[in-house]
Amino acid sequence: MKIFARAHQLPPRLAAAAVILNSGVDLVDADEQRAASTHGMAAGAYPFLRRMDPELFTRLLARSEVALGAALLAPFVPSLLAGAALTGFAAGLIGLYLRTPGMHHEGSVRPTQQGIGVVKDVWLLGIGLGLVVEELRDRRQH
Repeated sequence: MKIFARAHQLPPRLAAAAVILNSGVDLVDADEQRAASTHGMAAGAYPFLRRMDPELFTRLLARSEVALGAALLAPFVPSLLAGAALTGFAAGLIGLYLRTPGMHHEGSVRPTQQGIGVVKDVWLLGIGLGLVVEELRDRRQH
């Protein structure tokens, strides 16, 4: 496993980190209404989350986003690990998009106006998968 991120991996890691850190820091001080809204959207897509307290869910989500953003920023965090975490996070966002009615046109993955804010995060999935694939490919070549 690589100890340091490679120079060409830093720009996508930094771009993803900036967006995710901003989102996490934004959620840290979420009030009760924002927590309920954030939780409601997530629980609508992932029903097992309904049992979770909205404020606890939002606090955990905020901390997870801050931790992921920090891991992406830290060049000593191996790209395979950072990429795998980013891929999982982004897959959850895309799942939210696909499972939430009204975010995409019926029978299509094309976003509605309401879904553009979430589906645009597909680039996070691309960055995460790119990091993972590159690291796995390089392991096979050595």
